[in-house]
Amino acid sequence: MIWLAIIGAIIIGLVLGLLGSGGSVLTLPILVYLIGEDKKVAVAESLAIVGSLAAFGAIPSQLAKQVDWRSVLLFAIPGMIGTVSGAMLAKHISGSLQLVLFGVVMFPAAFCMYRNAVLSSCAKKPDCLEPRTIQPFWQISLEGFAVGNITGLVGVGGGFLIIPALVLFGGLPMRKAVGTSLVIIAMQSLSGFTKHYDVLIDKGQNVNWSTIIWFVGIGIVGILVGQYLATRIHQNRLKKGFAVFLLVMAVYIFIKEIPALVNEPLAPTSTSLRLSDSATNKFTRAL
Repeated sequence: MIWLAIIGAIIIGLVLGLLGSGGSVLTLPILVYLIGEDKKVAVAESLAIVGSLAAFGAIPSQLAKQVDWRSVLLFAIPGMIGTVSGAMLAKHISGSLQLVLFGVVMFPAAFCMYRNAVLSSCAKKPDCLEPRTIQPFWQISLEGFAVGNITGLVGVGGGFLIIPALVLFGGLPMRKAVGTSLVIIAMQSLSGFTKHYDVLIDKGQNVNWSTIIWFVGIGIVGILVGQYLATRIHQNRLKKGFAVFLLVMAVYIFIKEIPALVNEPLAPTSTSLRLSDSATNKFTRAL
């Protein structure tokens, strides 16, 4: 089980390094189903891990001047507000319901990942896509707020939604959209983590910092390897295959969590908010 968790952390980094997004939709299931984390705690830890890895992944993009800071401001600032709003809403629903909603989000994630593959293949053929329509700033900000709410509610970074929005509606080229999305993901995820962390402290819980540190460290290695392999692997095929994998993962989450909703109240209780000490501590001690 410990080695499965380590492999899972490497995969998260690899996906981020290879595709520029998608790692966040793996983080929460790995924390819950492989590590055995409490669902509420896992959402907070997922945001910390994804935000830290996205910040690291954005460094090369910034050095290569592939970050559009105007888009960051228009998208990320309202997105951070939305993330806090989503985290406040998450306080009033159960962990199983959050996981089910997470599974629902994976369907548009799969579609957008497939769409990203199409956008990437068209990067050198501008005529294969309809002309881009750059939206007014307030519409881009509204989209940022909506994505931020999803991030705060279910703990997903949202790169699969951000990249198409930046390309199709923000008018950014694909490479710059990927770099910009990593900065936005980092800002929104860390904002959401702050709010979730405060909620956990109020409930007498805490995140497992050792798990976060190890996942970030292992994930960085995965990012570096992924970025190295990105120039040697057919990314469009990989994205399409990953889209199918997301659909399978969503079905698995439904199978695991929907039955739990029958026996679990929609709102969290003091019992359901207790931090599990089993698999998490075993993982920490083993490392």
